[in-house]
Amino acid sequence: MRSEAFGKVAVLMGGSSAEREISFMSGKAVLAALLKSGVDAHAFDPAERPLWMLKEDGFQRVFIALHGRGGEDGTVQGALEILGIPYTGSGVMASALSMDKWRTKMVWLANGLPTPRYHMLRAGSDWNAVAGELGLPVFVKPAREGSSVGATKVERAADLRAAWEEAVKHDPLVLAEQFVEGEELTAAFLGDQALPLVRIVAPGGNYDWQNKYFSDETQYYCPSGLPESAEETLQELVMDCARLLGCRGWGRADLILGREGKPYLLEMNTSPGMTGHSLVPMAARAVGIGFEDLCLRILEQAQLG
Repeated sequence: MRSEAFGKVAVLMGGSSAEREISFMSGKAVLAALLKSGVDAHAFDPAERPLWMLKEDGFQRVFIALHGRGGEDGTVQGALEILGIPYTGSGVMASALSMDKWRTKMVWLANGLPTPRYHMLRAGSDWNAVAGELGLPVFVKPAREGSSVGATKVERAADLRAAWEEAVKHDPLVLAEQFVEGEELTAAFLGDQALPLVRIVAPGGNYDWQNKYFSDETQYYCPSGLPESAEETLQELVMDCARLLGCRGWGRADLILGREGKPYLLEMNTSPGMTGHSLVPMAARAVGIGFEDLCLRILEQAQLG
């Protein structure tokens, strides 16, 4: 598709979520790539301008580089549907469902897909019972946040309440998730194509906000180093989980390959990062798709409905 055929393109970035800073990093990288490719692209921050101005200003297509709630959870997607402006990534239902780790898990488990055991937490939870059920350590996290916002690795039952109190600042829905020891992997897809897996080795095994976006110590391996047959099996699993959630366009699933060789799906990201440390561009490069080409391919798949 020729760059001029895209028309006037808005790159949505910033927003009002806890991931605003990261969204700007992604959006600016995408904007630069589209401009370099000859696309009539412009930055648009929905936290500073109402979305209806997209229509008033004559935008014909939207690249969503927003992360977190208000951008990745179906709300912006629904507004763009009403405005009639095609947008990148998954639609309303898949975006909303994938943003909610609790309901994503229920869908996966109902269809026999593997994911770590979990328990929903509340103020009156029996913390010792939760630790006994899931074992220690556990991860406590807001159900509808990304980038490890509000997440805590808990080593002692006595610390569960404090972890819940931190997570509930970000979301009333908080889950405790079984810790699975193994290889941390991420698997991206572009259209119907599964991209190569990326294996992540973070300092101390702690792939948190700092180590995701600002540390040069986190190591990424693509190719992952897994046997070809194992990689293909995991790619098929990720495409199954994406289809089950109704995802389209592009996305990235995070998973753990347990020590016994069993995979565990963690979450689906429908608007992944596009920063210098981001994983989808890394996986795309492994199959010869440069950053500018990747942005164009994602934009090409923008649609409504």
